[in-house]
Amino acid sequence: MKFSKVIFLFLFLVVFSCKNNSDYSTASTLDKSASRPKLVVGVVVDQMRFDYLNRFKNKYTSNGFLKLINQGYSCNNHHFNFIPTYTGPGHASIFTGTTPSVHGIIGNSWYDKKTNSTVYCTTDKAYFPVGAAAKYGQVSPRKMKVTTLADQNRLFTQMKGKTIGVSIKDRGAVFPSGHTANGAYWFEGLNEGKWMTSTYYMDTLPQWVQDFNAPSKIASYLKPWSTLYDINLYDESGPDLSNYEQGFKGKSTAEFPYDLNALMELNQGYDIIKSTPFGNTMITDFALSAIEAENLGADDYTDFLTVSYSSTDYIGHNFGINSVELQDAYLRLDLEIERLLNYLDANVGVGNYTLFLSSDHGAADVPSFLTDMHIPSGYVPQNSFTSLYASLQKKYGVSDLIKKISNNQVFLNQERITALKVELEDVQKFVVNEIINYPHIKKAYTATTMQTRYFKEGVEKMLQNGYNQKMSGDVLFTLESGVISYGPKGTTHGSGFNYDTHVPLLFYGNGIQPGKTYERTSVTDIAPTISALLGIAFPSGATGTVIEEVIY
Repeated sequence: MKFSKVIFLFLFLVVFSCKNNSDYSTASTLDKSASRPKLVVGVVVDQMRFDYLNRFKNKYTSNGFLKLINQGYSCNNHHFNFIPTYTGPGHASIFTGTTPSVHGIIGNSWYDKKTNSTVYCTTDKAYFPVGAAAKYGQVSPRKMKVTTLADQNRLFTQMKGKTIGVSIKDRGAVFPSGHTANGAYWFEGLNEGKWMTSTYYMDTLPQWVQDFNAPSKIASYLKPWSTLYDINLYDESGPDLSNYEQGFKGKSTAEFPYDLNALMELNQGYDIIKSTPFGNTMITDFALSAIEAENLGADDYTDFLTVSYSSTDYIGHNFGINSVELQDAYLRLDLEIERLLNYLDANVGVGNYTLFLSSDHGAADVPSFLTDMHIPSGYVPQNSFTSLYASLQKKYGVSDLIKKISNNQVFLNQERITALKVELEDVQKFVVNEIINYPHIKKAYTATTMQTRYFKEGVEKMLQNGYNQKMSGDVLFTLESGVISYGPKGTTHGSGFNYDTHVPLLFYGNGIQPGKTYERTSVTDIAPTISALLGIAFPSGATGTVIEEVIY
């Protein structure tokens, strides 16, 4: 009797245990499936400094940037951890989770030591333009040597999860969407005014893109640009008329309003759209068309949409960061973010998507403005390094020891140096000791130093993160704060100072824990964090860490 009771109890426990395990397994699977977003949207705002979130805060609506901040997670001390801070490297780093030292995109363009020529970051002669006869339409992501977030998601879902990349700039669409994208699209202006792609992705444009390219559709973005609100309310910016802005050809002053139809002929045709807020409107329109036509977020396999708002960069370069034009662009972009969120809520579903927003770099104040404000600043003249050639000739007796000076790097003629039976490192050190005394040069280092020493922090670490042993130059240098190599009006970026490195990072939606942090985070942390949220493998070269408090 006792024995039968023991047997009964044993069988009961086995059955109960199996049932529970089965239920747990099923529940676990369902929970994971339910918690995984149907769509991840990665938004990059080109040239957006972090302080724009606060500077224009009082004029933002409650449903754009502020919705992401108040209902999502904000990293308020978020920085790029490498030099140079340019568009190509920035977009590649956000989505690969690593730096140019690993992913290989060391600039927008760079000097190629193998071909002795300057190459553009996406150019690939193996492919051809699709949808437009663009001069630079031979494009692919193949110069990027590691995988992206979207690539890992495609692999994880057995290529069932889709990826679409959208930007006015090819590099803003190509690098975020990765090597396995179903499509990457960018805008060709000039005399065409068409969205296009490359044969890397497809041989013909989908019908929805062809429809979007209807002349009447593109022409609708060529309209007068006046301020969104009364111009007298733009007290977060300088005066509309100033000496620090370039403006458009055909208009004597850089002040509102701007009639795009009247100005387009003298400003590279349809390219003028890029330099106005209507370029960002076009990007949103195209992105929403992509979601609908490609059925993004419509099934159980997570899809990716990467959206790079490029017009803010063109406007910043043209008018500077203190301009009314820039502020108006961000107030209008705030409405675009609201429109994107509303569409996602209505068509993908509240709680069914995850969105993150960051930037590829910041921007410097216009140096002439800083000078007028008695803040250290300046410009590097085009002929700054003329004396270096003379010094090298005097030292070594030849005039051809420099092949190229590009992206704040000096590329030496290593073959010539070998023939002279001179140590390469000695020539590198000679160049460093020469240029460190030039006006506006802050620091200079040899490639040998980058290869043989490990830096833990500071500008040296940022240079090392941006240094690629196979591709970078023999000497790397940086400029002083507030100093740029640019014209006297408008501005640029590329340095390791906070105005170029400090950018927003906002997470929102499925799986995101609302909150904020002032702990320092790096651009390389974005991809590992989203990878962890999705439960997928990190991109192959990722060197960042998961921001754990973002995910619940």
